[in-house]
Amino acid sequence: MNKNVMSGFEKAPVPKAILKNTVPAMTAMLMVLIYNLADTFFIAQTHNDILVAAVSLATPVFLIFMAVGTVFGIGGTSVISRSFGEGRAEYAKKVCSFCMWGCVAAGIVMSAAFFAFMNQILTIIGASPDTWEPAKTYLTIVALGGPFVLISNCYSNILRAEGQPNRAMIGQAVGNLLNVVLDPVMILTFRWGIAGAAIATVIGNAAGAGYYILYFLRGRSSLSIHMKDFRLTDGICTGVLAIGIPASLGSLLMSVSQIVVNARMAGYGDMALAGMGVAMKVTMMTGMICIGFGQGVQPLLGYCVGARLWERFKKIMRFSILFSLGLGTAMTGLCYLLRDSIIRVFLTEPAAFEYAASFTSILLTTSFLFGVFYVLTNTLQAMGAAAQALVINLSRQGIIYIPALFILQPLLQAEGLAWAQPAADLLSTALVAVLYLRTSQSRMGAVQS
Repeated sequence: MNKNVMSGFEKAPVPKAILKNTVPAMTAMLMVLIYNLADTFFIAQTHNDILVAAVSLATPVFLIFMAVGTVFGIGGTSVISRSFGEGRAEYAKKVCSFCMWGCVAAGIVMSAAFFAFMNQILTIIGASPDTWEPAKTYLTIVALGGPFVLISNCYSNILRAEGQPNRAMIGQAVGNLLNVVLDPVMILTFRWGIAGAAIATVIGNAAGAGYYILYFLRGRSSLSIHMKDFRLTDGICTGVLAIGIPASLGSLLMSVSQIVVNARMAGYGDMALAGMGVAMKVTMMTGMICIGFGQGVQPLLGYCVGARLWERFKKIMRFSILFSLGLGTAMTGLCYLLRDSIIRVFLTEPAAFEYAASFTSILLTTSFLFGVFYVLTNTLQAMGAAAQALVINLSRQGIIYIPALFILQPLLQAEGLAWAQPAADLLSTALVAVLYLRTSQSRMGAVQS
């Protein structure tokens, strides 16, 4: 990490330092949001809501690749940022190389598993006779890009750890915008339908991964992806996985919980399934921006932890909590005002629209808390609090959310499946706040004593 970046992490005014790191991160997540919406949007232009339902089924399965990329991305970011704060630049290089080759190996294994167990996966996610073939087509094609998805998702985080938020953003933008450009060409012009959406996704992820690989190979980074720097020992593997696995469990359980929701929602028909899929897309607009803010502030906090700059740490936290609460509230209000207009972009069947409108109103009731939740979660990761990060990532989309689905569905039917998320949001935000207060007091108290 160069001296200018280090000085910015240590001495720049807190609002300036935070916004310098979070604006590119939020912009990058906005690109991810557009990328996630693009497939559904252009598939919707075929005026076939069955295909919208098929994409809704397939998307959470595909997102498992991104969850595994998070293992190396968030875990690597935490270890690297703390290493820079401690002045261990060579160690940071080895961590970076481990993350690259870990992504390659994991991506190949996952792609092979998708091909081997495709029919079983489709059965688990609740594909109907109508959605089976389009969902199978989509997943078969996107599985080809497994390693690229992991690398792209990993290094969009790691570059921020060395103070390169703009380059991290550019890498995501390259892949996501290419996907958005290719979608209408392949889906509508070439009339490849859902296969075209999948092909565009593979090409976009390959382009994003290629950008990051070239960045390192051109020697512009103080980090490394060369095999000669690859190490499993010296606490590198365990350090990355100790933070990365808990962090990824949030994304992984998000995919698993969406699969559970889709499978149970399928019992109310394909239109209910399409409605729920679009409602989640609307709520995602708030969630993705807030995730970006949390990820952007993590390297700053991690550096402060490594350098023992606790007063600066507290100032960053105060600003981040207030800003993220305002951000979440503003985004939630905007999504609610534009709810019907957004839904009409994706759905044409009246029944599907009614489901989507109802589910969206429910999901938005607690989305104003997203910013606070993600700041606190990323702070635990920045502090290297592996156990606490594990608890919170298991809770929101797993221990709390999945049981809530089974409790509320018998009481409220399809709407019960939607109300499970706000219930999980409230409880998990309270839990992460308690864990943060206890962890921060313990760490700061230990240093002072």
